[in-house]
Amino acid sequence: MHLTQLKLTNFKNYVWQEIACSPQINCFLGLNGMGKTNLLDAVYYACMTRSHTGVTDVHVVRHGADFFRIEAHFQIEGKSEKVVAKVIPRKSKVFECNELVYNKLSDHIGAFPVVMIAPGDTEMVTDGSEVRRRFLDNTLSQIDRSYLNALLLYNKVLQQRNAALKQFAEQRQFNAGLLEVYNAQLIAPGTLIADKRRAFADTFGEVLQQVYATISGGHEVVDSQYESKLNDRPLAALLAEATEKDRLLQRTTVGIHRDDLALTLDGRSVKQFASQGQLKSLVLALKLAQYEMLRREKNMRPLLLLDDIFDKLDKNRVQQLLELLLQQSFGQIFITDTDEQRVREILSKLDTPFHLYHVEAGVATLAHTA
Repeated sequence: MHLTQLKLTNFKNYVWQEIACSPQINCFLGLNGMGKTNLLDAVYYACMTRSHTGVTDVHVVRHGADFFRIEAHFQIEGKSEKVVAKVIPRKSKVFECNELVYNKLSDHIGAFPVVMIAPGDTEMVTDGSEVRRRFLDNTLSQIDRSYLNALLLYNKVLQQRNAALKQFAEQRQFNAGLLEVYNAQLIAPGTLIADKRRAFADTFGEVLQQVYATISGGHEVVDSQYESKLNDRPLAALLAEATEKDRLLQRTTVGIHRDDLALTLDGRSVKQFASQGQLKSLVLALKLAQYEMLRREKNMRPLLLLDDIFDKLDKNRVQQLLELLLQQSFGQIFITDTDEQRVREILSKLDTPFHLYHVEAGVATLAHTA
C-alpha cells in the first residue's frame, strides 16, 4: 500500500496544497512552525479519521475557515482507492471511500494502516498507563474491527456509569440496581478487550525484543507484560467487589480502562532506571514493533510517518535505525526534518526513490526527486 497523492483545503496552516508522493520516501524540510508536521498529520487523519495530536476538529481547521477537506489517493495491490474527508467542525464530519459515504467513521479504521513516530512519544514510557493503553488501542483497532467496536461500546457504558456515580453523590442516594445494569453491559466488551490485549501482548513482546536489540545493538533485553486485574479474576467479580469504593470515589475504579503495558530493561523498570538514550531507543522500538504487527496482521505495509526524529538521535542510533529500515524493507515512509544536509546524507545511504519538499508558511514546494 502507498499514498500517491494528497490534497488539502483549509487544513491547519494550509489554504490549499497538493502533494505528489513517491512510493518509497517523502521528505518535508523547513524551519519549525512552517507546517511540516501538519502534512504528516493530514496523512494520519486520512487514515484514522482524526488528528494524531488528539485535538478536536475545531483546532484542525485553518484559522478563519469554517471547513476543511482532505483528499488522499492510495494504491493497494494495483487498485486505486480514493479517500475524502469533509469536515465542518461542531456540525458535520463525512468520510468517503471511492465516493461511498461511511455510515460510521469507525468502519474506516484499519483500511489504511498507519504508524506515526513523533517527538512527544517519549510519554509512552515516562508517563502513566493511559498513554500505553492508547498505544494498545490504536494498534488493535487497526487490526481487529471487533476490538474497536467493543472498545467504543465499553467507553460509552463506562461514561454512563461514571455519570451515574456522580449523580448518586449529588443527589445523596444510591441505585444499586442501575449500577448492576451498567456492570452487565461492561462485562462482554470488557472481557473481549482484555482477551485480545493479552493475546496481542504475547506476540508483541517477542517482536519488540527483536526490534530493540537491533536499534540498541543488543546491549539490553527489553520485556513487556500486559498488566490487568482481569488476568486473575473475571470483570463481573471485580465490579461487584468495587461497588462501595466506586460509590465513594464517584468513578469506576476497576476494568480494562485501568490496564497497563509494563516495560522493563534487564528486569528493571524503564520509568525508574532507563537513560535518555535507552528511552529514545525503546520508543522507536515500540513504534516499529507496532508497524511489524500491523504488517503481519493486515498483510500490507502500513504508512510510516517519522516526525523530526533524527534530530533527537545520536549518529549511532540514526545509523542503526537506517539499517533496520533497510533490512526490514519498510514500505512508504514520510519524514520531516529541519536539516536538509542531514536528510540528503540519510537518503544517499538508503539508495531508494524519494521526493523532497521544501515547506514554508503553509506551502510545500517539490524541490527534488530521485
